[in-house]
Amino acid sequence: MASGLALAVYGLVLVPGAYLVWRRPAAALYAWIVGLAAHNAVMAALYGAGVRGGALTALQAWKEILLAVALARVSVDALRARRLAFQIQLADVLALGFALVVCVYAVLPQGWLGGSADRSAIGLALKHDLIPVGAYFVGRSLLLRREQLVPLAWTLLGAAGVVAVVGVLDDFLIPISWWRNSAVVDYFHKQLGYHYNGTGGLPENFIYNTGSEDHFLRRLVSTFLGPLASAYMFVVALLLGTAVWRRPRLLAVLAAIVAAGLLFTFSRSSLLALAAGLVVLAFVVRRWWPLAAAVATIAVSVAWVHVFPHVAPEGNWTKQDLVQQRNHAHQNPGASGSAGSINEPSIHSHWISLREGVRTVVHHPQGYGLGNAGQTASRTGTPIKAGESNYTEIGVETGLFGSLIWTAWGMVILISLVHAALLTRWWAAVGIGAAFAAALLIAVQTDVIGDPWMAYCLWALAGIAAAGSPAVTLAGDGDRPARGHRPRPPEGERPRPRDRVLP
Repeated sequence: MASGLALAVYGLVLVPGAYLVWRRPAAALYAWIVGLAAHNAVMAALYGAGVRGGALTALQAWKEILLAVALARVSVDALRARRLAFQIQLADVLALGFALVVCVYAVLPQGWLGGSADRSAIGLALKHDLIPVGAYFVGRSLLLRREQLVPLAWTLLGAAGVVAVVGVLDDFLIPISWWRNSAVVDYFHKQLGYHYNGTGGLPENFIYNTGSEDHFLRRLVSTFLGPLASAYMFVVALLLGTAVWRRPRLLAVLAAIVAAGLLFTFSRSSLLALAAGLVVLAFVVRRWWPLAAAVATIAVSVAWVHVFPHVAPEGNWTKQDLVQQRNHAHQNPGASGSAGSINEPSIHSHWISLREGVRTVVHHPQGYGLGNAGQTASRTGTPIKAGESNYTEIGVETGLFGSLIWTAWGMVILISLVHAALLTRWWAAVGIGAAFAAALLIAVQTDVIGDPWMAYCLWALAGIAAAGSPAVTLAGDGDRPARGHRPRPPEGERPRPRDRVLP
């Protein structure tokens, strides 16, 4: 009954939404920015209401459906016009090359490569790897006026502010026992196939383990149901907000809220990535204050390691948790609860995973095939050949060649964004370029595209900003520009004051 009702409502919402995306493909970005921020919380709530199995899987596919509709529309427009909506650049060639390598490895027999992934794992990995490519090409094909990107930026900033407020309120008002007894545990375990061993069966990173048997510290998870996904959205929002520079008072309030949310995620890598993004921003705008902000961010991150244990809300272990903690302590002697120690379990785990992943790629350069790495392997019970880092995971699945193409694609996008920002001083190119640099850094130690919000939203935004100067119209909305690409501003023309990074 619950599944049938949910599917009926889903159809009533999805069909008009897909039609809107068909008419205006840019609408997909608004849906992803807001919808993916709430996706996990909504799906867990539906699971708790009795919507499970194939019905819930169908509901989860809304984001892929909108991506397919947007890609279909921009493709039809290109066929009708007999030209692409953009000039082909090196980044586009690398994106297609990477997609081709992924598709080849999807059909290669796993026995040839030494992998052991089944069809389910291969399918999940194929989606994981190709979504950023699809989102990027949607962004490349959207011909947007400058003023059309302003509400998009404010939507992102507003959504991040809401996620931060909800997360902080949850941390301080909702006891961890509520989460242990919620549908979240079974949603992750039984619906998605993850095998978490955190308190009460929750994901391990829901909390920060200080090593004490008395208590642990809560981390902000919010509607993403995870601190890292929340932190990545906050980093993108802060860097884009720094560049947009409109309505300073409202921007300052939102930035303060989002920054507080970022601190309570206790994601040290995200704070470092934010500092790196500010350095890129300083280089592009030729101003000293973003560099000072980067230094301040590092200083705050160092201080926060010592402050967080005194201000974070606490929770208590269950008896079963304590048994697991003691077993874990015996298996990992020398582990430290200090967030600044190299022996802190999270830092140590990331380092070991990165080191072993590099070794695996070097010693097995042909790759093992799709589905043998990261969260895909974890969900499907496949032996994990590499985890954590996007670069090593892709190298394990598609070989050293695939990893090199993926890395080159990311670097060329970043160079294109920086070049566009230097050329035009367009706030979108500046902010998105800084955010993309932060994402590439985060990807060294974690699966950044495994977070759907990043894979859809940031890669689509990167596609929009990569060409540097916005075009005249939106693809599919009537009149098209004389050429199928974003025109470069006339020689010597400066951006309008409201489009500059600084007033």
